[in-house]
Amino acid sequence: MTRSKIELGDVTPHNIKQLKRLNQVVFPVSYNDKFYKDVLEAGELAKLAYYNDIVVGAVCCRIDTSENSRRLYIMTLGCLYPYRRLGIGSKMVEHVLKYVHSDGNFDSIFLHVQVNNEGAIDFYKKFGFEIVDTKEHYYKRIEPADAHVLQKTLRPKITNGDTKTGEEKKDNEK
Repeated sequence: MTRSKIELGDVTPHNIKQLKRLNQVVFPVSYNDKFYKDVLEAGELAKLAYYNDIVVGAVCCRIDTSENSRRLYIMTLGCLYPYRRLGIGSKMVEHVLKYVHSDGNFDSIFLHVQVNNEGAIDFYKKFGFEIVDTKEHYYKRIEPADAHVLQKTLRPKITNGDTKTGEEKKDNEK
């Protein structure tokens, strides 16, 4: 038996329709034309995942510079249901982690997950993501409409020259 191979490939004008179709199948929300236009310009931040040369997943990210920090936002990361639990999602997350590590200038990585998607929440927790917030009515036209914000902190925020995390501050105030 031959070993299955998982590869990541670039999103191009020639395969963008495959990404659109994949997102329609995997996600309960739809993405507009601007999303796909931006993805085409995202370079290493947008990848299709191939399993034995078949497109079965994709990851799309963007750089977010709000809240006085430089963060990577995972807009979408998904895999077709029959191909889950084969390491494809992990390969995509590892690509994102490698990207932020080699760049060296990100404070954190974050994403939104529907509050009832326990499989996704558990998946991201394995990579060190934590629920840091819950946005009510984040999604339109799907239930539940609330989303957890999951974040992996890469470097602590500096406030007044103090780089301690919230937990360390609480311990010191006792």
